[in-house]
Amino acid sequence: MRVIAGTARSLRLKTPEGMDTRPTTDRIKETLFNMLQPYLADAVFLDLFSGSGGIGIEALSRGARHAYFVENNRNAVGCITENLQFTRFTDRATVLRQDVLSALPGIREKEVDVIFMDPPYQSAFEQPVMQMLRTLPYVTENTLIVTEAALDTDFSYVKELGFTVEKEKRYKTNKHVFCRIFLKK
Repeated sequence: MRVIAGTARSLRLKTPEGMDTRPTTDRIKETLFNMLQPYLADAVFLDLFSGSGGIGIEALSRGARHAYFVENNRNAVGCITENLQFTRFTDRATVLRQDVLSALPGIREKEVDVIFMDPPYQSAFEQPVMQMLRTLPYVTENTLIVTEAALDTDFSYVKELGFTVEKEKRYKTNKHVFCRIFLKK
């Protein structure tokens, strides 16, 4: 796995050992970031269920001002820390070794520009995370929320939570769902 573009372009990133994480392939990451590029300049970026940190590091490489990495797996957190040191982004990153639902209320930002989450497939974490996001002051109508999920993951509940699905990009094995809040509760 490597950084696709930006200041850390072509640098190879470490990935955690074992099957606890599924790094996003370079091809899918490139497609994703082609869609995210307009939102990254000077952005605050949240990488939830971070794994190796490759998504948040890509955001930093492409111009995000700061990235939060939320991951509760000890080996993955070590990998994120090493990758941040290797890419020299440590000063623009906050690594939180916590469960996502515990970490989110502790983030102190006026506004977060992009939230990316890649929970384990079939774990059903998407809905509780979306329920929490709608209550947080840094999630505004300007915040783009992107979820990587299995193709069969149902997002029909988001409208009743006050979100709208702006776009869905499907790949062979998974999809990215782009949401924004339209009704703050």
